[in-house]
Amino acid sequence: MGLRRTLIDVTPLRASPPFRRLWIGQGLSGFGSQMTLVAVMFQIWQLTRSPAWTGAVGLAQAVPLITLGVFAGSVVDRVDRRKFYLLTTSGQAACSLLLALQGLFGHVPAVGVLGLVALQSCFVAGGGPASRTFIPHLLPRQQLSAGLALGRIAFQGAMLLGPALGGLIVGALGVGACYLIDALTFLAAFYGAFGLPKMQPGDESARPGLRGVLDGLAFLGRTPVIRGALLTDLAATVLSMPVSLFPLVNAERFGGNPRTLGLFLTAVAVGGVTASLFSGTFTRSRRPGLVMLAGSAAWGTALALFGMSSNRWGGLALLAVAGAADTVSVVSRSTVVQLHTPPELLGRVSAAEQIVGQAGPDIGNVRGGLVAGATSGTAALVSGGLLCLGAVAVVGAATAELRGPVTPRPEGPASGLSVHP
Repeated sequence: MGLRRTLIDVTPLRASPPFRRLWIGQGLSGFGSQMTLVAVMFQIWQLTRSPAWTGAVGLAQAVPLITLGVFAGSVVDRVDRRKFYLLTTSGQAACSLLLALQGLFGHVPAVGVLGLVALQSCFVAGGGPASRTFIPHLLPRQQLSAGLALGRIAFQGAMLLGPALGGLIVGALGVGACYLIDALTFLAAFYGAFGLPKMQPGDESARPGLRGVLDGLAFLGRTPVIRGALLTDLAATVLSMPVSLFPLVNAERFGGNPRTLGLFLTAVAVGGVTASLFSGTFTRSRRPGLVMLAGSAAWGTALALFGMSSNRWGGLALLAVAGAADTVSVVSRSTVVQLHTPPELLGRVSAAEQIVGQAGPDIGNVRGGLVAGATSGTAALVSGGLLCLGAVAVVGAATAELRGPVTPRPEGPASGLSVHP
């Protein structure tokens, strides 16, 4: 019984066929997306040989998420979320096909590749908040954290295999083949989406336009536990995200071989998958905010040590530790956010969470590339890890709600929780 409570809880996969189809579809599609991440970074690196340009990949992804995300979240709270998700997934698939065409037949400059990445991110800005609202519709409250952990292990499994295979395909067949495989994996995403029931936003739809956005921002402003959760994630991502530095570190320690570039992301994924497999150790915690703070602090520590490591295999081990800490932090953050958000606001709050969870790392990659260009890869990694530790300590000390247990009120909605410091 003790071991069973330690391992990941697969009850949601058995109990909910729509959740199971969605989980399979998003997992396979995520596999292709991780391959594309390696292909884009490698193509931009080959075209420019600049860490600042590889960091600009993150900027191309972040700008649409930031500028469109909050408005997209308001739309999600007004329409059938399933239909909206299908529309935005179709746009992402079309962009993957365009990337494949330019990789196979064109000689597109770096700015053109980044333009396609930015266009695809526009559709992600809408589809992401919609998909984040699905789990509370498909699973009962007591299975919410387990469902989030299952989603995380699907993502980490794709991250584990996708970058390594992407590096092999780029080395053998070129970036175009890698992009094409990603486009084909969107068929799995459609399989998961078509199995979903209709999903209306709730009893009270969002007000149109800017008024609906301001309502969502007002909710974030008056809910310290959610605000603190998002600030903690920003501290971990904006200040210490290392992905844009991987091509530089690969060139310094692995001779620039594309087959080894994928090992960095794979090492992060190994740690993430391991943490997900044993997620029973933290998904049952009554203090998910405190767990999130500890995970974010461990992430910053591991990355600072990775920056100082001169041993390549020791460095990969530290990245695995960082990946485990990241999984603990992300699952706990999503649990805090979804348990404290009423259904009619979930699209807008999910959009804010997506901006933090996806645009934050993208901005962090830009920061890492710029700092490395001005100083060195080691300085960028170590300074980022230490800044992360300091910021997490400040947020944790200032937000007592994050440190205390959460107690659901059985008679209330998702937002009806009391937090005891």
